[in-house]
Amino acid sequence: MDAGEQEGSTPTSPNLGDAARPEAAVRAYRARKRPMVLRSALVGLALGLVFLAVSPLASLSVLVGVACGLMNALLSMRGNERLVDHRSVGSFVFSSVLRILVFGIVPVGFGTHGPWWTFGSYFIGFFTPLTLYAIDVARAPRTKLT
Repeated sequence: MDAGEQEGSTPTSPNLGDAARPEAAVRAYRARKRPMVLRSALVGLALGLVFLAVSPLASLSVLVGVACGLMNALLSMRGNERLVDHRSVGSFVFSSVLRILVFGIVPVGFGTHGPWWTFGSYFIGFFTPLTLYAIDVARAPRTKLT
Protein backbone atom coordinates (compact mmCIF):
# COMPACT_ATOMS: atom_id res chain seq x y z
CA MET A 1 0.00 0.00 0.00
CA ASP A 2 1.64 3.24 -1.05
CA ALA A 3 1.26 6.61 0.66
CA GLY A 4 -1.63 7.73 -1.57
CA GLU A 5 -3.73 4.68 -0.67
CA GLN A 6 -3.44 4.61 3.12
CA GLU A 7 -6.44 3.53 5.13
CA GLY A 8 -8.80 6.44 5.66
CA SER A 9 -7.44 8.49 2.78
CA THR A 10 -9.52 9.27 -0.27
CA PRO A 11 -9.01 6.96 -3.23
CA THR A 12 -7.04 8.30 -6.16
CA SER A 13 -9.31 7.25 -9.02
CA PRO A 14 -9.65 9.19 -12.27
CA ASN A 15 -13.41 8.52 -12.27
CA LEU A 16 -14.24 10.41 -9.05
CA GLY A 17 -15.15 14.06 -8.62
CA ASP A 18 -16.53 16.67 -11.00
CA ALA A 19 -13.08 17.61 -12.29
CA ALA A 20 -12.33 14.07 -13.43
CA ARG A 21 -15.68 13.39 -15.13
CA PRO A 22 -15.99 14.32 -18.77
CA GLU A 23 -17.80 17.65 -19.04
CA ALA A 24 -19.97 16.50 -21.94
CA ALA A 25 -21.32 13.58 -19.88
CA VAL A 26 -22.06 15.86 -16.93
CA ARG A 27 -23.86 18.37 -19.18
CA ALA A 28 -25.90 15.57 -20.80
CA TYR A 29 -26.82 14.19 -17.37
CA ARG A 30 -27.98 17.57 -16.12
CA ALA A 31 -29.83 18.33 -19.36
CA ARG A 32 -31.96 15.19 -18.95
CA LYS A 33 -33.46 16.35 -15.65
CA ARG A 34 -35.74 19.15 -16.89
CA PRO A 35 -37.35 17.17 -19.75
CA MET A 36 -37.92 14.26 -17.33
CA VAL A 37 -39.89 16.56 -15.03
CA LEU A 38 -41.96 18.01 -17.87
CA ARG A 39 -42.68 14.67 -19.54
CA SER A 40 -43.54 13.06 -16.21
CA ALA A 41 -46.01 15.84 -15.40
CA LEU A 42 -47.67 15.49 -18.81
CA VAL A 43 -47.86 11.69 -18.63
CA GLY A 44 -49.12 11.97 -15.04
CA LEU A 45 -51.91 14.32 -16.10
CA ALA A 46 -52.89 11.99 -18.93
CA LEU A 47 -52.88 8.97 -16.61
CA GLY A 48 -54.84 10.95 -14.03
CA LEU A 49 -57.53 11.69 -16.61
CA VAL A 50 -57.69 8.03 -17.63
CA PHE A 51 -58.00 6.89 -14.01
CA LEU A 52 -60.59 9.59 -13.33
CA ALA A 53 -63.06 7.56 -15.37
CA VAL A 54 -62.51 4.61 -13.00
CA SER A 55 -62.15 6.34 -9.62
CA PRO A 56 -61.38 9.88 -8.46
CA LEU A 57 -59.22 8.47 -5.64
CA ALA A 58 -57.23 6.37 -8.13
CA SER A 59 -56.73 9.47 -10.26
CA LEU A 60 -55.47 11.38 -7.25
CA SER A 61 -53.18 8.52 -6.28
CA VAL A 62 -51.60 8.55 -9.77
CA LEU A 63 -51.01 12.30 -9.59
CA VAL A 64 -49.57 12.09 -6.07
CA GLY A 65 -47.48 9.12 -7.21
CA VAL A 66 -45.99 11.14 -10.07
CA ALA A 67 -45.23 14.04 -7.71
CA CYS A 68 -43.60 11.70 -5.19
CA GLY A 69 -41.74 9.90 -7.98
CA LEU A 70 -40.36 13.20 -9.27
CA MET A 71 -39.25 14.25 -5.79
CA ASN A 72 -37.68 10.85 -5.23
CA ALA A 73 -35.85 10.91 -8.57
CA LEU A 74 -34.49 14.41 -8.06
CA LEU A 75 -33.50 13.70 -4.45
CA SER A 76 -31.82 10.45 -5.54
CA MET A 77 -29.90 12.25 -8.26
CA ARG A 78 -28.80 14.93 -5.82
CA GLY A 79 -27.78 12.27 -3.31
CA ASN A 80 -25.73 10.49 -5.96
CA GLU A 81 -24.02 13.75 -6.91
CA ARG A 82 -23.20 14.48 -3.27
CA LEU A 83 -21.90 10.93 -2.82
CA VAL A 84 -19.49 11.38 -5.71
CA ASP A 85 -18.42 14.84 -4.55
CA HIS A 86 -18.14 14.26 -0.79
CA ARG A 87 -17.94 10.45 -0.49
CA SER A 88 -20.19 10.53 2.58
CA VAL A 89 -21.73 7.07 2.45
CA GLY A 90 -23.45 7.45 5.82
CA SER A 91 -25.47 10.49 4.83
CA PHE A 92 -26.30 8.88 1.47
CA VAL A 93 -27.68 5.76 3.17
CA PHE A 94 -29.57 7.83 5.75
CA SER A 95 -31.23 9.97 3.07
CA SER A 96 -32.09 6.84 1.06
CA VAL A 97 -33.76 5.21 4.05
CA LEU A 98 -35.72 8.41 4.75
CA ARG A 99 -36.90 8.53 1.14
CA ILE A 100 -38.03 4.90 1.26
CA LEU A 101 -39.96 5.51 4.49
CA VAL A 102 -41.63 8.72 3.35
CA PHE A 103 -42.54 7.64 -0.17
CA GLY A 104 -43.46 4.13 0.97
CA ILE A 105 -46.01 5.31 3.52
CA VAL A 106 -47.95 7.54 1.11
CA PRO A 107 -49.69 4.68 -0.76
CA VAL A 108 -50.81 3.19 2.55
CA GLY A 109 -53.01 6.25 3.01
CA PHE A 110 -54.64 5.63 -0.36
CA GLY A 111 -55.10 1.94 0.39
CA THR A 112 -56.77 2.61 3.73
CA HIS A 113 -59.13 5.29 2.41
CA GLY A 114 -60.09 3.68 -0.84
CA PRO A 115 -59.92 0.47 -2.82
CA TRP A 116 -56.83 -1.68 -2.23
CA TRP A 117 -55.79 -1.35 -5.88
CA THR A 118 -54.99 2.36 -5.44
CA PHE A 119 -51.61 1.06 -4.24
CA GLY A 120 -51.02 0.04 -7.84
CA SER A 121 -52.15 3.32 -9.34
CA TYR A 122 -49.85 5.18 -6.93
CA PHE A 123 -46.86 3.07 -7.96
CA ILE A 124 -47.69 3.49 -11.65
CA GLY A 125 -47.34 7.22 -11.09
CA PHE A 126 -44.35 6.84 -8.79
CA PHE A 127 -42.28 4.92 -11.33
CA THR A 128 -43.29 7.09 -14.31
CA PRO A 129 -40.35 9.55 -13.92
CA LEU A 130 -37.84 6.72 -13.54
CA THR A 131 -39.23 4.94 -16.59
CA LEU A 132 -39.14 8.07 -18.73
CA TYR A 133 -35.59 8.86 -17.58
CA ALA A 134 -34.46 5.30 -18.39
CA ILE A 135 -36.00 5.52 -21.87
CA ASP A 136 -34.22 8.85 -22.43
CA VAL A 137 -30.87 7.41 -21.32
CA ALA A 138 -31.36 4.31 -23.49
CA ARG A 139 -31.96 6.51 -26.55
CA ALA A 140 -28.89 8.68 -25.92
CA PRO A 141 -25.87 8.03 -28.10
CA ARG A 142 -23.18 5.97 -26.43
CA THR A 143 -19.80 7.55 -25.81
CA LYS A 144 -16.63 6.07 -24.39
CA LEU A 145 -15.98 7.79 -21.04
CA THR A 146 -12.52 6.41 -20.26
